[in-house]
Amino acid sequence: MNLLRFITLLSVGTSLLTAATPDRPNIVWLSTEDISPHIGFMGDPHAITPHLDEFANEGVVYNRTYTTAGVCAPVRSAVITGMYQSSLGTQHMRSAAHLPDHIQLFPSSLRQAGYYTSNNSKTDYQLPKGEPALKGVWDDSSGKGHWRNRPDSDQPFFAVFNFGGTHESGIESDSKYRDVTANLTAAERQDTLALTTYPPYYPETPNARENWKRNYELITAMDAWAGDLIQQLKDDGLYENTIIFFWSDHGIGLPRGKRWLYESGTHIPLAVRVPAAYRIPGQITPGTVDRQLISSIDFAPTVLHLAGVELPPQFQGRPFLGANLPPTREYIYGARDRMDERYDIIRMVRDQRFRYIRNYEPLKTYYQYMNTPEKGTTMADLRRLHDAGTLAPIPEMFFAPRKPVEELYEVDLDYHEINNLADDPAYASTLARLREVHLQWVRDTRDTGLIPEPILVTEEKRLGNRYDILRQNDDATFSTRLAHIANQASTGPDALPELVAALDDAQPSIRYWGAIGIGNIGRPAANSTTPLLATALRDESIIVRVAAARALCRLGKPAKALPVLTAVLRDGAQWERLHAANVLDEIDEQARPVLAAMHTALEPRPDLEQAGKYTVRVINRALNQLEGTTREVR
Repeated sequence: MNLLRFITLLSVGTSLLTAATPDRPNIVWLSTEDISPHIGFMGDPHAITPHLDEFANEGVVYNRTYTTAGVCAPVRSAVITGMYQSSLGTQHMRSAAHLPDHIQLFPSSLRQAGYYTSNNSKTDYQLPKGEPALKGVWDDSSGKGHWRNRPDSDQPFFAVFNFGGTHESGIESDSKYRDVTANLTAAERQDTLALTTYPPYYPETPNARENWKRNYELITAMDAWAGDLIQQLKDDGLYENTIIFFWSDHGIGLPRGKRWLYESGTHIPLAVRVPAAYRIPGQITPGTVDRQLISSIDFAPTVLHLAGVELPPQFQGRPFLGANLPPTREYIYGARDRMDERYDIIRMVRDQRFRYIRNYEPLKTYYQYMNTPEKGTTMADLRRLHDAGTLAPIPEMFFAPRKPVEELYEVDLDYHEINNLADDPAYASTLARLREVHLQWVRDTRDTGLIPEPILVTEEKRLGNRYDILRQNDDATFSTRLAHIANQASTGPDALPELVAALDDAQPSIRYWGAIGIGNIGRPAANSTTPLLATALRDESIIVRVAAARALCRLGKPAKALPVLTAVLRDGAQWERLHAANVLDEIDEQARPVLAAMHTALEPRPDLEQAGKYTVRVINRALNQLEGTTREVR
């Protein structure tokens, strides 16, 4: 071997030993909780986020990034699987759904490919303890999880860090807020009255303004945390061979933000820094803003793609970085389902200009009473001013007794989404297009959120998981028919013949929506449907009985319905009882004859998960309203 060739080979070998090869980058996720794009690099004029701004200036800002829900656990289940929570059956808060054997949490694929995987330390994937899919995911998932703990310093790593200080509890808890922001300087504090980003759907009260200010200061504290981790990568000599993502799990932890599908609940900051060695020519230009639509369901496929790991075929997201990318998104999709003790099925589609929202339960007000958000001082001020009749017109909109079936907003012109264009003839074609896009997504993804939760639980026991309920079924048309009848249930009297026919369907979920739809129509349907609903009170499915009882109450015929509701409240399983409790709360004065049974239901049932506290909360609220009391429950 000649000397020149030997020197060349030695040089190449040394390079391979001292730096990761381009197809094996390290990857770090810096995730935070409950923040909207109130970050300097997202263009917020008040944000004090110097570390993240500097980081983003070396990378790319994706300023149209959205989550699949407006609340943490459903989003995290979608992020960790690359699949919509409404496909998996993980859409309801604290649902603990089983996964089929072939669906893994995506860090497992990285680990199998030789990556060291660490998580510090939040999981919250909506899976039960001991779920097989949780095994083999992380080398370390704990408060000490860190790339520095890997046994071989040459091993590539995927390291996740989560900041919990920005959680809604950091706004509402005085002690947590003080602890998280203890190290902020005077220059890093905000002036409550100077924040021009204050939304028009909040009240002009000192408490609400203070909460808006606290959000910014918590974000500044988070910025220091992110800056410290970035500096650790630099100190370890890893900065130039590590791809870094910064993102939030959903929007701000305040009313009409967290838990909702508007910009305020789903629009999040995202910045990614890709070192020069891993950049695709023409794809990454540091210091730029990329306006393509990104969903949080795309995070998993992007990480696997960057790591050179084959994507599982069931992924519903798509990579947005790396070689040979698929076409960019036309649409973002989102879903809202049970939030703690309250059901409210809502679906969302967003394109580059418009957001479409479909309210499957329009007879429910926006601000259903939920224990957790009601503890917040902004929500308390909203409700206090509403009750006094002094709330300003825009925030008062969200106390309307019902929601529109459809909402449409031109977001760039109406970022706070106040002006609903759904009834404007000038936007009829846009409304029709997005309505169909939404329905196609519901059908294509096999949306399990349209199946009542008690049926999800029953079918999960039969099949072993919820994902297969709309896939392994002898009824080949079930998924399509379910999507159709759930949509028809809120379209009005013209759908009555279909709703009546649905009461005879073989599938209890179809029968459920038939009864719900008749109840939505109300008294105009009484003459033709009362006997049918009375028969449905004896349906073999308890949840169909509850839906039929609700319908009879809405038709003004509660006598036979109330015994059914109180029997389910007394003897039903966890989610059957919760459905019955919500109906008793919904029917207001019609529930007065069964006050004694409702008081009995205030006693927690030790045989149920968390003693059935969600049912207790709903019944307590109903009794407080009926009896003028102010009793509190946990």
